[in-house]
Amino acid sequence: MKARSRRLLRGLAGAIAGVSVIALVKSNAVMAATSKYSLSDLNVGAAKVLDSLDRGADVESSDGGSSEDSSDADSDDPDEHQSDLVMANVRMSLNVREEPNEEAPKAGLLYADCGGTILDQDGDWTKIQSGKLIGWCSNEYLLFDEEAEELAQSVGITLARVNADALRVRKEPDEDSGVWGLVKQGDQIEVITDHTTDEWVAIEFEGEEGFLSSEYLDIKFSVDAGETIEDIKAREQREKEEKAKLKKNLGAVAVDAPDETLLGALVYCEAGNQPYEGQLAVAAVVMNRVRSAAYPNTVSGVIYASGQFTPALNGKVAARVQAGVPATCLQAAREAIAGNTNVGSVTHFRRWTGQEGIVIGAHVFY
Repeated sequence: MKARSRRLLRGLAGAIAGVSVIALVKSNAVMAATSKYSLSDLNVGAAKVLDSLDRGADVESSDGGSSEDSSDADSDDPDEHQSDLVMANVRMSLNVREEPNEEAPKAGLLYADCGGTILDQDGDWTKIQSGKLIGWCSNEYLLFDEEAEELAQSVGITLARVNADALRVRKEPDEDSGVWGLVKQGDQIEVITDHTTDEWVAIEFEGEEGFLSSEYLDIKFSVDAGETIEDIKAREQREKEEKAKLKKNLGAVAVDAPDETLLGALVYCEAGNQPYEGQLAVAAVVMNRVRSAAYPNTVSGVIYASGQFTPALNGKVAARVQAGVPATCLQAAREAIAGNTNVGSVTHFRRWTGQEGIVIGAHVFY
């Protein structure tokens, strides 16, 4: 790869060092550099964006100069990484150290499928930044260059953040179409990229496909970031407080009712319009994660984990808990908690658009 191309990749990675984002599609700098590419082109993910930049877009450097600096145009060091993107290559989690050795204190954890930016290297260790987490990781447990980009492409998601006070969710990509409902400012919603155009962004809204005007959205392709030790402790405390709040609100109910209700509310938000088999499958995915060492070991911990279930993050699950959960969704939650599953031990699902996996209703489980 030419030196200019390497600098373009570093420029993009450097711009997102402080957040869990691989490509900010509507960021001014990136949009200016890629104006000839459509929103639907860029939405497909990190690899497409990086490839588009590599094919010729000139990006302004952080100091205001042009990336077409010829001072090192011929420096093709074979040992230098082509990209500053790095991904965790572990089944559960990776210790991030304050110094490049195994005895150094832990700065935090980088989980499976999390990514970051290379800051420095020292022998068999790489210093990374992933969200707020900065520290050293053993190269043995990291992926670099094309392998990192391929993994980011497969595990990342495209999110739309609403920047208007309220935005109508249309039934069709047309301003005269009927309305499913409203999303509010700050809501983050996963994008259905296959049906997204420059003018309209496709999303799943309460089990139905809907469309939002792209004019009022900020769109980004992202992978999960690691957590600092401080953030881990804060998250665990929030989980305890949230569970205590649910117990208080539910009153005289069995001890395990908060988890059943919370799981049932998530099932409703993700699969309320699906057949019972689809509702049970969603509940089973959550419980499979609870049983796995790669995820938190509580229902609330799994549901409220960073970047996992959009309805939990945007407040829809909490709202459904207060409004009440339909009987079938609660039954699915109870069955899954009891150990029943119709999707084996899989831990992921998403809207089915042709991917391989266990297809139930509108979702694929994998």
